[in-house]
Amino acid sequence: MDIRTVDLNLLLAFDAMLEQRSVTRAGEAIGLSQPAMSAAVARLRTLFDDPLFVKTGAQMQPTARAQALAEPVRRVVQTIRSEILRPGGFDPARSERTFTLITPDIGEMQFVPPLLARLAAQAPGVRLNVVSRPRTAAADALASGAADLAIGYFPDLKGAGFFQQKLFDNRHVCIVRRDHPRAGDGTIHLDDYLALGHVVVRPDGREHVYEQHLERRGIDRKVVLQLSHFMSLLPVIEGSDLLATVPMDLAQICQRYAQVCILESPISAPAIPVHQFWHRRAHKDAAGVWLRAQVATLFGRASADS
Repeated sequence: MDIRTVDLNLLLAFDAMLEQRSVTRAGEAIGLSQPAMSAAVARLRTLFDDPLFVKTGAQMQPTARAQALAEPVRRVVQTIRSEILRPGGFDPARSERTFTLITPDIGEMQFVPPLLARLAAQAPGVRLNVVSRPRTAAADALASGAADLAIGYFPDLKGAGFFQQKLFDNRHVCIVRRDHPRAGDGTIHLDDYLALGHVVVRPDGREHVYEQHLERRGIDRKVVLQLSHFMSLLPVIEGSDLLATVPMDLAQICQRYAQVCILESPISAPAIPVHQFWHRRAHKDAAGVWLRAQVATLFGRASADS
């Protein structure tokens, strides 16, 4: 028998006949008229080359062949109903899924701890895999399913096939050590800003929005140190007279864990819009919908310092 010739609806009719032992009642059970059900039984007899059900008194009794088919057919029907046709859903309390997030090292410090706490409370079996990817690699990872979500500033993830939700605008501020000579009133004048030595973080493969803004305005700072990772700022700022201009969310983290002071920048620069991004292949995935709702609840706000 060639499986391509098998109509799965016939298996449903067979299962109904086993249950009801009547063409009329079996048809009613699966929504077929009496003629349509009779036609289905006829096709089943042809398919299996056996009468399958024969009239005995008031009922249609299964033949030996039908009895042999009863259990495997029932398993197939139940599998289709319970696993294939079941509406997609996600139970965070029972799930053991691993979500892969793309975010830069700032995001690891800003987003992961609150999200991890939310998972511990609502989805204790769920695990996180947090990775950093350049812009083009982030697009490929989301499109292929290697990652579920990207959180941060990804200006290339705006084409067809991608969805986004804005979380907040991240403006730039300055940080210096707490007892820095310029840390007095929470502001710094442009002349002092340009006279001080600066430490600049330039992560590989990431957009340098503030650097590009200064270049367009022709502003040249005295850059004493360049770093590849924002995490390295903490000991550098705390142990020197250098100044760094960073997004507000990073400045707040630095202030939380180190002896640093936040100063208003004398240079007005465009804020960085922070979004969560996902691919259309995951748009209706119940688990992905749940995860994005948690991210929006935890981090959706007007600005990074609100």
